[in-house]
Formats: sequence, C-alpha cells, structure tokens
Amino acid sequence: MTISSANAKTGYDQLEYHPGFGSAFRSESVPNSLPKYAHVPEKVPYGLYTEGMTGSAFTAPRASNRRSWLYRIRPSAVHNPYEEYTGNNTLVYNFNQDNTDEVTSTPQQLRWDPLKVKGAENLDFVDSIRTICGAGNAQMKSGTAVHWYQFGKDMDNKAFYSSDGDFLFLPVKGELLIQTEYGRMHVPPCHIAVVQRNMKFTVSRVGDHSPNEPASGYMFEVFNNHFVLPDLGPIGGNGLANIEDFETPTACYEDTDDQWTIVNKYGGKLFQYTQDHSPYDVVSWLGNYVPYRYDLQKFCSVGNISFDHADPSLQCVLQVPSETPGTSIIDFCAFPRRWSAVNDTFRPPWFHRNIVTEFMAAVAGYAAPKDGCNLHNPGTAHGPDAASTEMGYSGKIPDGPIQVGAEGSMICLIETYLPLNPTKWALEESGCLQPNCNDQWLGIKRHHTLPESSYAG
Repeated sequence: MTISSANAKTGYDQLEYHPGFGSAFRSESVPNSLPKYAHVPEKVPYGLYTEGMTGSAFTAPRASNRRSWLYRIRPSAVHNPYEEYTGNNTLVYNFNQDNTDEVTSTPQQLRWDPLKVKGAENLDFVDSIRTICGAGNAQMKSGTAVHWYQFGKDMDNKAFYSSDGDFLFLPVKGELLIQTEYGRMHVPPCHIAVVQRNMKFTVSRVGDHSPNEPASGYMFEVFNNHFVLPDLGPIGGNGLANIEDFETPTACYEDTDDQWTIVNKYGGKLFQYTQDHSPYDVVSWLGNYVPYRYDLQKFCSVGNISFDHADPSLQCVLQVPSETPGTSIIDFCAFPRRWSAVNDTFRPPWFHRNIVTEFMAAVAGYAAPKDGCNLHNPGTAHGPDAASTEMGYSGKIPDGPIQVGAEGSMICLIETYLPLNPTKWALEESGCLQPNCNDQWLGIKRHHTLPESSYAG
C-alpha cells in the first residue's frame, strides 16, 4: 500500500519552497495537520505522532537555539537494531597527525584534476562518498571534512543521515533531487544545499542524463556548530547572500509498507538498520531546524571600485563560527561572474601566505587543468601562475572595469583556520593528484629595476 500527499508527485522543477533563512516555518502537506497551539497535544490531528528534533542544547541562547517538531505517521524509533554497514569503508573521521594510515600532514601546495571514483556508475550516493581532506575528529565533534561524491545509481528505498555534522552539498555535474523528512529539494550545479545533523535524506539524479551516468560534486561537513549568514558590517542591510533567496522545502509525505534501509554516519563510521515503512512519512512540521538550498548565481558580489583587491572573505555566502570572534571553522565563498573596476592595480590575484587554509573548487566555466580543486594550507605561498603573472606585469590589461569569469562560471572556496590533512585516497588512490604543482610558478621572472648602487656585492 502506498499513500502520499498530493504534492509528493510534483515535478522536481516545480517544487515549492519557504523563502528565508533562520526563520521559524510552519509547513503542512494536509490542511490543519499541525496542532493549533501546543507542540505535544494529547491527540494530534489525523492521529499522527509528535517527534521533536533538536539542533542545539535545550539551554542554548534563544538566538542560536534550533529545534523543530515533526508530525509523522510512525515515530522514527520504529525500526530494527543497528548493524555495521559494509557498503562503504573509505570514509575518514580522524584527521589528526597520529592517524598516518589514512591522512598526511603536509604544507605542500596540492592540485587535482577533476576527481573520479572508480566504478562510480554502479554506486549509489552513500557508497560513492570519498574523503578528500579534513581536520579534527568527528567523534569529538571538532573540526571539518571535505568529501567528494560520484554515483550512477539512485538510492532505492535507502536513506542516510549523519550524527557527526552538517553537510553542505556543492554539485558539479548532474542535478540532484534531495528528499528529506521536511520535503524535497532540487539542487542543480551552481546551487548549494545544507542538510543538518540527524536529518534523513535520499539523493537521486534528475534532469538530462543517461542511465548510470554519474552525478558528482563536493560535500563540506562541519562537526561542530552550524552554518550562519556572515555579518555585513559597513556593507549595510543588503548584499552578498540575501536572506530571502534561501529556500526550505515544503512538507510532503509518503506512507508505504516497503522495506527500507537507513544508513547512519556515527563517529565517522557507518551503521544501518531496516524498517518496514518509508522514513518520509512526515505530514507536517514546524520550527527553525531545517534543510535548505540556495542559488549561487543570486549572490550579490561586492568589490573594490577604486584600487587594490578586496579580501576573498567579501565573497562569503555562509560561515560556521568558531569560539574565536571573527574566525571561522568554515567560510564558504562563491565567485560567480562579476565586475572588477580598479585602476593602477595588478589585476591577477596577488601572491599571499595566509594564516588560514584555502580549499578551492571549480564548479562551472573553467577548462582543464584548472577545473578540479586545490589545497593551500596555512603559511603556504601561492598565487597566479607564471603566465598570469607576466600578463599582469605586461600592462596589457587595461585599467577600469573588466568582467571576471565567463557567463555561468563559478568557483567556490572554503577558508578555515584549521590545517586540512589530505587523505590517502586523495593523494594516491584517486589517481587525480597533479604532479609538480610548483612548476606553475618556476617560470616567474625578475622584473626589478633596482639601482646598482643598492647591491651589496
């Protein structure tokens, strides 16, 4: 038997969403299925069960307190015992230096061709996840990780949730349909989606694709705290990622008697349990602990209009604050097509050595070999390659406004105060690490015109 709400069969490109970020939403797939005032009434409308979900401690300050109430056909506790899941044993959760079997601590500049998962066409989303790099330890709820997914099979009667942290999805190839307990989200490339800790979800491919054609992209996982909007400061009340452009799915449910497998990421390891009904039987919900998506092409870039370059933090979409004010576990930044309008300025990005780590990923509009990703850890020098540097010094780039990036292009960057240790898969098993990354700078010439009288000898 299968019963579902009327909107459960809506086309992925016609889904409705609640606009806003950090709001307390109310969502019903059946009218009047939410309680009128109490969260846990003796009798819930339509005979549903009440289930609370928290994203913060009960006593967290009200401004950062996150919780939702779900009204579902059966409670989540109705399932068989947990067992070890053996479909994917490649995930890394301990990025500390003592875990030399899985990660390497290195200051070396690293750059990858587009990443590939072997046998991806026969893997589903869960089994395709590979860890690129990270910091800290998921078991201790401290740090962050960068993952890559590449799958050609949809998750049939299978759901996934992480008890370790929040996921930010960044699709590169292929459109995703992410079904959650709160509703469904369509997430094509140049969009992001955030699914927070303990929220069940299923990932499928949609759009134009051939059978078993893999969809691929990045996932950024944070083990402590949640993503928030950055403060705008002197920018004012508007700009960067505007609040109204974030979208949260609307409630829809399905009531089935099918066998389902639920996979749980817990302490960096995978477990599973089975149940005889769909996990997506939430008829209505309310609260502010929710999944959401955002179209990166709606990002309103702000930049210099006189001279010099702005710091990349000015492109911040979302951030995960640390305990140190102004310092983030993650700053997630987006670089869409935009204008650069400056005079008397070296136009390529400047050379720099940062106190933070930079992990950059090309999403759209950039040709090989720059359409993969790169990693520069704290203190490691980097900047434009020799050809770009020579162009910057040549005087051939005119002053004034120029467009940066092609139509539809997108590069994304995360900055973190934590050193990111790459995994054995990223360095060796993927086969995508570019050799001799440093060669791109070896051809940089001397241009100085210092007087001979200044020479020491």
